[in-house]
Amino acid sequence: MAANDTLNDIKSKGILWGFGVFILIVLIILFFLGAWWGREPDQFNVMDEAVKRAEETHSTESIPVGYVYTNTLAHIAEVLLHKSGGYITNDVAPPGVFLDNISNWEYGALVMLRDATSALRNHFARDQSQSAEDPDLAIAEPYFYYENDSWALPSTEAEYEKGVEALHKYMERLQKYGGPIKRAQFYSRADNLWQYTEVVIKRLGGLSTRLTANSAGGNYGPGLTELEKEAADEKGTSVAKVGWLEIDDVFYEARGASWALLHILRAVKHDFEDILLDKRAMRTVDIMIKALENALTPILSPMILNGSGYGLFANYSLSMANYIARCNAAALDLRDIMNRG
Repeated sequence: MAANDTLNDIKSKGILWGFGVFILIVLIILFFLGAWWGREPDQFNVMDEAVKRAEETHSTESIPVGYVYTNTLAHIAEVLLHKSGGYITNDVAPPGVFLDNISNWEYGALVMLRDATSALRNHFARDQSQSAEDPDLAIAEPYFYYENDSWALPSTEAEYEKGVEALHKYMERLQKYGGPIKRAQFYSRADNLWQYTEVVIKRLGGLSTRLTANSAGGNYGPGLTELEKEAADEKGTSVAKVGWLEIDDVFYEARGASWALLHILRAVKHDFEDILLDKRAMRTVDIMIKALENALTPILSPMILNGSGYGLFANYSLSMANYIARCNAAALDLRDIMNRG
């Protein structure tokens, strides 16, 4: 009897040990898979990607104005969909469901993609306000505004893929036209760029404000007493203070927005080269690009630090806000330059 009890006890412990080892192996796999999926995508060369796309469509003779800009938008969407781990935001299973940093990064990049696609449809591809909009762009833009976290049918990935296909059709019509195929248009004018810059200014300003509204920074006007600050807290301030658990969310959203806008500006620099040189605004765009490159400097800390301004630890949010504010200041200059006669 005692021998049977001992044997059963050994079997029970063996099952528990086996189950424990299995759980440990699964956790290790999920950890390394999460680390791989959670990596931010590398930057890409907008001209190289445009030439590669042109070669795929056997149209390398000439790359028309607007081709690089449109291909950059399409490639940004493709990176979101096909990077390591694919599109993460709508994942409902581990490890994707726990990767909130890369999900916020995706959202930041997606917002910039939406703005740039809207600018292409409403401004860059139209001669004037009375002109008919491009049919392919009228299809592409709404797909990128589909909800960003849908995993059921239709999934977010499927809708964004349709938007990429419509952008590719517009690009083909920029190069190949004649007969029943209507030529696509792209107008690299100062007024068009000015209208897009207005949107960029608002996006950057909003990100900068949210980054500085962290738990280490004040969110009040200058010269307020403690009683006035308490009264402001009771009434509610114009911008909600970001809690320390949400600081990394805003930070990675700003990283994703900076990544996408950096590539869009590089494409703008190519397709709007003539007008930028004519108005002597190329240096202004370079300042914006450099600020965003600095904002995308690799992160050395395993977590987003939120120290005080002159404390022992860095404040990553304020550092990011500084780079974005510098880019925003240059965008204000670019808007003024484009708005001049």
